[in-house]
Amino acid sequence: MSEDFLDPASIIKNHLDLKPGMTAADFGCGSGGWTIPMARILEGGKVYAIDIQDEPLSALRGKLRSLRIFNVETIRMDIEKTILRLMDNSVHFVLLSNVLFQTEDKIRTMEEAKRILRPDGRILVIDWEKNASVGPETRLSAEEVRSMADRIGLVFVEAFQAGGYHYGLVFKKAAL
Repeated sequence: MSEDFLDPASIIKNHLDLKPGMTAADFGCGSGGWTIPMARILEGGKVYAIDIQDEPLSALRGKLRSLRIFNVETIRMDIEKTILRLMDNSVHFVLLSNVLFQTEDKIRTMEEAKRILRPDGRILVIDWEKNASVGPETRLSAEEVRSMADRIGLVFVEAFQAGGYHYGLVFKKAAL
């Protein structure tokens, strides 16, 4: 992996304990850069691929068909404004990759991730480094994300460099 770019498969393998049969949700999945590697690991489980735009979801559905991956359900919705139709405490893992910097209601987005997360489930936040030489104008520091997570009762697990321009933060939902 070039240190400049994200390598979803490597990050998932090295920083998460995903196993076949588990369930995951990919908030802001785009065309599936993270969804597909998760779906391959979670054989017998399920990945909910959620995005606000239909075009990337359509591209993802095409990729899934060609790769013969059948454990992904695509959902078109605005995660900030709509309650996801997944039950409380129902998924093992939630991914927010390059999502929080784009959302207006960051706390609401994180609360929805926490709501669907099982006790001891994990949330992985990947976002742009504040001082990266490329990327969007508006960014959140890792410290800001940690503060928001703390505010809603998530437990910090780990921080890591996720390529040359991104940080990774892992949180867990406390056991009931």
